[in-house]
Amino acid sequence: MKKAEFIGNIADSASLTKADADRAVSAVIGEITKCLANNDSLTIFGFGTFSTYARAEKKGRNPQDGSEITIPASTGIRFKPAKALKDAVN
Repeated sequence: MKKAEFIGNIADSASLTKADADRAVSAVIGEITKCLANNDSLTIFGFGTFSTYARAEKKGRNPQDGSEITIPASTGIRFKPAKALKDAVN
């Protein structure tokens, strides 16, 4: 499902206009992004937990010429689904 279809479904189920649903979805995504950018975790009861983790710097190889390169440290994102979400899917 793409974002436009997702917004349409939310608009229909919540009796909102597509513009209002788009603003709501964008606001939720924006707040999740801000939370993760601050290295905070976010738990939505019955849905799951978003969190970040640190990836250490590591050595790698350039696939084009085989030379050794350093892959810089970065921050990864994890999502752990809640039991209720897992049960609903299964």
